[in-house]
Amino acid sequence: MSRADVLCTRLAEVKRRMVAACERAGRAPESVRLVAISKFHPASDIAALAACGQRDFGESYVQEALAKQDALVGEDILWHFVGGLQTKKAKNVVDRFCLAHSVDSEKLARELARRAIDARILLPVLIEVNLGEEEQKAGVDEADLNELAEVVVSLNKRGCGLDLRGLMCLPPMFDAPEEARPYFAHLRELRDELSAHLGIPLPELSMGMTGDFEAAIEEGATLIRVGTSIFGSRPPKG
Repeated sequence: MSRADVLCTRLAEVKRRMVAACERAGRAPESVRLVAISKFHPASDIAALAACGQRDFGESYVQEALAKQDALVGEDILWHFVGGLQTKKAKNVVDRFCLAHSVDSEKLARELARRAIDARILLPVLIEVNLGEEEQKAGVDEADLNELAEVVVSLNKRGCGLDLRGLMCLPPMFDAPEEARPYFAHLRELRDELSAHLGIPLPELSMGMTGDFEAAIEEGATLIRVGTSIFGSRPPKG
């Protein structure tokens, strides 16, 4: 079996599991989008999956992502930025990605907005919340979420700047998917409370990865970020 065939078979299996999770939750399958996490994997893998109908791909490193985008010009791909982002690289994100999942500070939000306004672009963003209060992980503390969200909402200037679409989380690593479920449920609750507080719809919840995406779907995820189940083990960064 060719590499392309392997990738497409794995993709089909992930999508089958997504549909089953949606059925268990009483949700329409089209209410959840699969973001294939392609960091460290070659552009040829992305092209093979795009040929099988996968459209959304997630990258965590700006320079790697830009190189792949340049190599895949003309492909029907939506690029998501899912990793931690330094303010100095914000200029490379505003016009190259359909959604930034990991806004976690006022400094980053203001720099993204400045760049987007200069480019006359409205950049959809999610706020990343550090629900596990893990020092090694990015994300705004839950206690500071409302304040940051108010700043992000204020950075929409006449249709340019930032468009807050919802929340993202990366819960602690567990051996069993069920242990992550309370974090997914809590992010949904935070999203609903924040939407009411701001008085605007926040339709997106980016949560769930290879080991726990079914639980995330059952708790309301609209975007799941799956890499290993599709691409296989990640090669070392290099």
